[in-house]
Amino acid sequence: MASVKGAGTAVKAGASAGARAGAALGATATSENPLLAPWATPFEMPPFGKIRAEHFVPAFNRAFADHIKEVEAIAGDRAKPTFENTIEGLERAGRGLDRVASVFYNLAGTDTDAAIQAIERKIAPRFAKHHMRIYQDAKLFKRVDVLVRGKGKLGLTEEQVRVLERYNRGFERAGAALRPKVRERMAAIAERLATLATRFNQNVLADEQAYLLLLESEDELAGLPEALRAAAAQTAAERGHKGKYAISLARSSIESFLQFSARRDLREQAYKAWRLRGANGGKTDNRKIVAEILALRAERARLLGFSTPADAALEFTMAKTPRNVRKLLMQVWKPAKARAAIERAELDKAVLKEGGNFELAGWDWRYYAEKVRKARFDVDESEVKPYLALDRVIAAAFDCASRLFGVGFKERTDLPVYNPEVRSWQVVGKDGRHVGLFLGDYFARPSKRSGAWMSAWRKAHKLDAEEIRPIVVNVMNFAKGAPGEPALLSLDDARTLFHEFGHALHGLLTDVTYPSVSGTSVERDFVELPSQLYEHWFMAPEVFKSFARHYQSGKPLPEALLGKIKAARNFNQGFATVEYTAAAIVDLDLHALKDTSQLDVDAFEKETLERLGVPAEIGMRHRIPHFQHIIGGYASGYYSYMWSEVMDADAFSAFEEAGDIFDPALAKKLHDHIYAAGGTRDPAKLYKAFRGRQPKVQALLEKRGLAA
Repeated sequence: MASVKGAGTAVKAGASAGARAGAALGATATSENPLLAPWATPFEMPPFGKIRAEHFVPAFNRAFADHIKEVEAIAGDRAKPTFENTIEGLERAGRGLDRVASVFYNLAGTDTDAAIQAIERKIAPRFAKHHMRIYQDAKLFKRVDVLVRGKGKLGLTEEQVRVLERYNRGFERAGAALRPKVRERMAAIAERLATLATRFNQNVLADEQAYLLLLESEDELAGLPEALRAAAAQTAAERGHKGKYAISLARSSIESFLQFSARRDLREQAYKAWRLRGANGGKTDNRKIVAEILALRAERARLLGFSTPADAALEFTMAKTPRNVRKLLMQVWKPAKARAAIERAELDKAVLKEGGNFELAGWDWRYYAEKVRKARFDVDESEVKPYLALDRVIAAAFDCASRLFGVGFKERTDLPVYNPEVRSWQVVGKDGRHVGLFLGDYFARPSKRSGAWMSAWRKAHKLDAEEIRPIVVNVMNFAKGAPGEPALLSLDDARTLFHEFGHALHGLLTDVTYPSVSGTSVERDFVELPSQLYEHWFMAPEVFKSFARHYQSGKPLPEALLGKIKAARNFNQGFATVEYTAAAIVDLDLHALKDTSQLDVDAFEKETLERLGVPAEIGMRHRIPHFQHIIGGYASGYYSYMWSEVMDADAFSAFEEAGDIFDPALAKKLHDHIYAAGGTRDPAKLYKAFRGRQPKVQALLEKRGLAA
């Protein structure tokens, strides 16, 4: 997932969390504040070793004030509006704020504490207020509007037109053209939404931090393979339970446990804790927060002239309308549901074969699916993990990028990082040219939010005399190996690494002039194309066979085992597709509500899933109280993974048709029109420039094994 947020540990001081929070919120001095001084570090990396929590509020205060001065100068310019004195002025304004915010929000996602969370709660509504102050400025909007009305006579490039339209859209969506009282209400809504979203995300993290399933006896460890036991032992040790084993709510931990644990009672306990994040009652319960967020989004949509929040959110996407989104999802829903029913019948047989006398439940599906996979294809995940050591998967991702795009990766140990676990690489072109910096933060820890994402510490652009190259980070939540042993990944973990590295390449390879269309700053339902497309190279035989080697012996993955993996590739796709599609439909339906005054989140979720006929033992991938995608940037946009999957399945087939997954001519087109282009052109045009035509849904159905 692409994101604008990330995080770190260098913000911690020696005082208690409560004392740090108080000091951070009360600090006013700006002397010796590293966030306000030039960064004399290699590549101008943030000087993490010097940054403390108490530096952020003074830095934000200065940055907000400076940004307002810069914007007021543009708005008050007596010269006739031009693209250069208005739009390029806006592109350059706020760089100090961008610098402070990129450090803070990247740090707030990966290693937060009480001090950082307190600052985040304070800063989030201020950011919203600041944004609305700028985008509701009547003088500034008038200058932009003049340019929009006369854009046909300005001799603008296609990229400049896109940038201009993006700014105009920002002003319109902030309500700049509305009556004063309506603008005031829009600003108030924005501030409240920022506060609620921050609380929502912090509540999810709190529930994740609060849960740990401790395992001690051999009976409690029954069924767990050695790699998972080692990871569980490491998790326990890091959480203060050395000598025991622990399962956390990090996806790589909990899903592996559900897949292998022979203890049905423990699977049930862990599964329910996983599903109840954000819905446990008490101060971390998100259900009322979600209801208020939806009510505010509905009100904002009405004030902007839209029927529903979904209509408003989808206007500037490839899909355009809720109807188009629903059409795609329902094309996939019917075959996925039919396949899931067949899979369910197979799992029921496996339960009976073991002598089980119970209805299959959510905590059973992964366990019995693994048994059926083993029986049918003679392969299980525990056999594959020893061949997927983290370093070898990273090397495979780098090698594919080198063969496709001619870039190289040099690990650097001299760069400041925000956590000792973070690794850094300098990315260089064929000619030795500096392309950017890539950071990898791979392991789960209690202070890191769950999931996996890419974000940017700095975006690439060529607006100034000196070209700016990016700094991007991939954040994962993999389980560590035992001390002295490598982290061993599941197939899904390895695909996730390739997915996020695809996002990273989108940021690293960017070749644009303007920051606002750099890297992943594209339409929401296009942003997942570079990431999902990159996943295909991981499972390509020539890649997999080259890098999948046993972490102890160094021997390659046996040919027979590779054949079994390929044969089982579409196994359980009914489950995976139903789980995802159900969540996407719930998201769409939630944002299609016109009246949310009586919204009961639990009842809505239950009624929607029952109407769709979603099996209870599958459910939806993310329940509403912890569905961070839709509270963040994917509101009514969770469908975008599938929208992009239509393109990625079709795009990779071009390489297969060429008979070479590293075909140079296709790779150049892929670079120029997908990975380097950012948001400089309409995504449909970019895709057609690469593929020669628009994508076909059939490619997606075939990829998932759902084609008739």
